[in-house]
Amino acid sequence: MSIAGGREPRLAVIGLGKLGAPMAAVFAVKGFDVVGVDLSQAHVDALNQGRAPVDEAQLQDFIDRAEGRLRATVDFADAVASTDISFVIVPTPSGRDAFFVNDYVVDAVRRIGAVLRHTDRDHLVVVTSTVMPGSTGGVIRQALEESSGRTVGADVGLCYSPEFIALGSVVRDLLNPDMVLIGECNARYGAALERIYAATTESNPAVHRMGFVNAEICKIAVNTFVTTKISYANMLADLCDHLPGADVDVITGALGADSRIGPKYLRGGVAYGGPCFPRDNKAFAALARGFGVPCGIAEATDEINDYQVERLLGAVAATVDRGARVAVLGMAYKTGTGVFEKSQGFALARRLMSEGYRVLIADPQAAPAAAAMLGRDVEAFTEFAPAIAACDVAVVTTPWSGILDTPRDAFRRASGSLPVIDPWGLLKASPLADAAKVISLGRGATPGGGQRVAVYAV
Repeated sequence: MSIAGGREPRLAVIGLGKLGAPMAAVFAVKGFDVVGVDLSQAHVDALNQGRAPVDEAQLQDFIDRAEGRLRATVDFADAVASTDISFVIVPTPSGRDAFFVNDYVVDAVRRIGAVLRHTDRDHLVVVTSTVMPGSTGGVIRQALEESSGRTVGADVGLCYSPEFIALGSVVRDLLNPDMVLIGECNARYGAALERIYAATTESNPAVHRMGFVNAEICKIAVNTFVTTKISYANMLADLCDHLPGADVDVITGALGADSRIGPKYLRGGVAYGGPCFPRDNKAFAALARGFGVPCGIAEATDEINDYQVERLLGAVAATVDRGARVAVLGMAYKTGTGVFEKSQGFALARRLMSEGYRVLIADPQAAPAAAAMLGRDVEAFTEFAPAIAACDVAVVTTPWSGILDTPRDAFRRASGSLPVIDPWGLLKASPLADAAKVISLGRGATPGGGQRVAVYAV
């Protein structure tokens, strides 16, 4: 039996933030009638006026293409009573114990259940927010059954289906996932959700359907495995700094060619950051410790990641004295977004300030907000050239392509060329390789006057 009685199901998306708003727009462009729900009147008004409520690549274009199939409201009753499936994509912040806090999810589910109590329509609730293992079948299921007066699996559906997406490419990632993960209360509701993904994805992804707890473990396990690869590549880069002729790109290129390893995320650079990777790894370790399960791999991954800012600081200290002007090129945790949560650039800028350096920051999207948090002692630029022209040493913390558009004159100094610490190898094969004194961490000497430094924590 179809959850929508044979017609196309109508969808509600609960939460119109950086992930929920793109999800709602993608569903609408793919032909579904969608109602977005958010407690922010500003977000709701923006979407109803045809404007993106958040800054995310491709989002405005998809809202423009929704053609009347997308609207928003602050009223749960309006949204839930008129739809068949509700996707809950609200924050699950980390608590002091590193576990994800379910309060916003439980509140949303209770509001949905309160509406369902007064209707006999079938409905499926899909939790998309990342939650700790045991949550969906525990407090979330309990909240839905208590508020709705229904029984999960019998007369109301519940699935856990987290997305594998990154800020700056949310729309693209929603359309082209490597896989779809569905934790289902039973096969009927799981199949209904699988049909939604079949109609919205373009990459023909593998669909993995399983019980709640397996899906919950799988979600955080994917992210912790990826962070392990990132820390492993950075460990190799650090080792290469101490061995003449060693080049991390050559090594990881060969490693990634092995099908057992693969090339994704295997690149020497800076620490991982952002709103997901750091917290997921800590949550996984906390979960394992709670059961007495050794979690040395997750803990070592975090230890190596946390060390990376000290490694960059050591490179700066080996190049210039305290009091020098250091340009940190990149505040965002990755290209394509203005989010600088747990970013290496922000962490380095703050650390440099504490060590007595004069800090300049440059980022096309994140500079103003990052400067507001760092304080007035920081000079902020939304273009790279002015920061590069005014500093004594530059550090590439986010590999923005705009750095390569900097005029060569900006790197010239009376004493020679500007030292540029480049853990990404961004300048290594660019026309600017001989304009600057490139210190390409983990990659040996660079053509055109580059150098290597032994990097130690200070």
